[in-house]
Amino acid sequence: MSAAPITDPKARGAFTFFKVMAFLVGIGLLVLVLEMVLHYGFDNNALDWWPQPHGFLYMIYLAATANLGFKVGWSLPKMVGIMLAGCIPFLSFVVERRVAGEIAPRLA
Repeated sequence: MSAAPITDPKARGAFTFFKVMAFLVGIGLLVLVLEMVLHYGFDNNALDWWPQPHGFLYMIYLAATANLGFKVGWSLPKMVGIMLAGCIPFLSFVVERRVAGEIAPRLA
């Protein structure tokens, strides 16, 4: 049994925006981990400027996830789970691939 097609005409744009933001937040989270290793492990402050831009990118990711979720009919717990994936290194890449596998075939 396949899921129903997505009929919202704005869903394709929301899906593309979600994919871009998931990738950017995934890369940004890896840079944040690097910043923490440099700062706490080597007393190097080269990336001390990065946490604030990363936080801003993460907020945009949250909005992109909610936007897509409402357009495709996700439940609130599913949206929150996908949002939390952006907090764990590498998980945003895995979740983005799963979401793409679920959403792409359903786009009308």
